[in-house]
Amino acid sequence: MKFNHIGIPTTNRFEGEIDLPHLKITVNDHLDNPYGIQWQRYWEDAPYPDLVKTIPHIAFEVEDLEEALLDQKVIIAPNSPSPGVIVAFIEVKGAPVELLQIDRSKRPDL
Repeated sequence: MKFNHIGIPTTNRFEGEIDLPHLKITVNDHLDNPYGIQWQRYWEDAPYPDLVKTIPHIAFEVEDLEEALLDQKVIIAPNSPSPGVIVAFIEVKGAPVELLQIDRSKRPDL
């Protein structure tokens, strides 16, 4: 696993907002700072567990998402937030953890 970002939920506005209507969330670019900090504001009708919408999560890039999910408590099933990226959330010791698989041939920018 390789650290990718930390997602911090907020109800406030923040600099560099990017609306993602298909995900019902507003974020900033976690690559715009050297620490991978990503602010996240979930829309009122966002279909995610409260754990994800209220507790910060850490995100790790994995080589094989399917394998990384074996024997884990999956709280958000694998989905594709953008081309070349597949993500899922698991719960570990009461905290949300995001796992990402990135196809670098499609996403060399990440």
